[in-house]
Amino acid sequence: MKEYQKLKFNFQSTEFLSEFLFILYKYNNFILTDNVIVDVAKTLIQKGLYQPTKHSEIIKEKWKNEIELTDKETETVFQDNPQSHKEAGFERGWASRFDTWYKLGKELGLVYYWQNEKIEFSESGKMLLDKENPQNEQFVFANAFAKFYRHNPFKKVLNQNVPLILLLETIQLLNQDKEFNNTGISKKELPILLCWKDNNAKALYLEIKKLRKKYAYTPSNEVILDICYSYLDETKRDDDSILSDYPDDFVRKMRLTGLISVRGGGRFIDINTKELSAVTYILANYKHHPTHTQEKLFFDYIGSIDNLLLQQLSAYKIPIKTTQKELQKWVDYFEWDTLKHELLLLAKKSSSKNEILKIIENPLRLEFLTTLAILKKIPFADVKPNFIADDEGLPVSFAQGGMADIECFENETVILVEVTLLTGTQQHIRESFSIQRHLENYLNKKIKVFSLFISPKVFVDTCRYAKFIAQDGFEIKILNIDLFITQLEKYPTLQNVAYQANSCL
Repeated sequence: MKEYQKLKFNFQSTEFLSEFLFILYKYNNFILTDNVIVDVAKTLIQKGLYQPTKHSEIIKEKWKNEIELTDKETETVFQDNPQSHKEAGFERGWASRFDTWYKLGKELGLVYYWQNEKIEFSESGKMLLDKENPQNEQFVFANAFAKFYRHNPFKKVLNQNVPLILLLETIQLLNQDKEFNNTGISKKELPILLCWKDNNAKALYLEIKKLRKKYAYTPSNEVILDICYSYLDETKRDDDSILSDYPDDFVRKMRLTGLISVRGGGRFIDINTKELSAVTYILANYKHHPTHTQEKLFFDYIGSIDNLLLQQLSAYKIPIKTTQKELQKWVDYFEWDTLKHELLLLAKKSSSKNEILKIIENPLRLEFLTTLAILKKIPFADVKPNFIADDEGLPVSFAQGGMADIECFENETVILVEVTLLTGTQQHIRESFSIQRHLENYLNKKIKVFSLFISPKVFVDTCRYAKFIAQDGFEIKILNIDLFITQLEKYPTLQNVAYQANSCL
């Protein structure tokens, strides 16, 4: 059957991609045997990254609190949940489940594998796992999506376009048209792009122009679906997915490149003007792509590092920090009740329905919302987030390694605000030591400094370590998100917020 109908890349979520890959990296250059598959599966179960349906309430509670299972608990869950899943080219069961977990990594050129063949991480895959340089994430995705064409050996579809290239070129054509408002492509128009069969951005632009002539920027859902189905085969699909789920998924993935901004309250998708040099480079070098018939050749192509592209991205130059004007725009845009609600959603690991916030990956969203919350309640605070933002002031990437999430200045004191969504064992392992290093950078300069650590729920080892290093002059104040909100509503300075309560008690 011709498969024009696949509107999205059919990738699983990117949110935990690096966590899954980190587990597999232990086996880089190993042969993917049944034993390796079982070891990986058990590790994912133990850490709660994969949660089979049959388990006890004790196990469920441990996963909820991000507490690793014991070896015995892991073995019980593994044995109680035999898999009947089947993926092409893999044996039914855990082998096919393994492919489901890691298919995204293969399609983006991060890790190559087949059953009973060598596991091979690419250079871009290794870059993504470099936790000392979190800004690598933007480059890895820009590098991959610039090269990812849909008619590749992994996908078996007939649509012949590079989604990122088609998006960028179509936006450019729309913005060059003086009849329009220079804000890019409407989110309502994205389903048409996702149905498009080739790289002819000019034809797509003309289709959208014809649509706007008749309906402006408010075509009905029925009009959009009629256009989409005219480009698709007769296979029935879920209309809500065409209109909402697939476009949302597409925007989130394109935002990972740092090349895309959202405007008009989330209604328009545009090019991030801070990354114009990278956009120009991509369009000049990847508009015409090679065609690969062999999977490994495509993997090597998409997984190779384009160092010239890397040099174009602002994260690898002197990053353009978010300005106070950009921050204040969002402080004014969001009501306090909205900020509070969205922070509590993150604390409960619930999804956002806000058109702007839902396109920001959760960890970055926490940094952004925390920054806005401080400025909202302490308007004269000197607050400097270190995330890398687009031209609208929305975060697209983490700060370069070695920097606190948010730096605040009150009188002669520096407050380093550090945030995480981790709540279990990994909270201490991944956060405590970096927080100490950030404090040390200031203490070595004889600057008065303390850290304010915010998470959904503090883990006991984090509290113990903070108390331990306090003996050496490292001061860490710890607040759960809900307590942080309560304190912000009560006290006029960030020092008061930090010193008047402690989630470790």
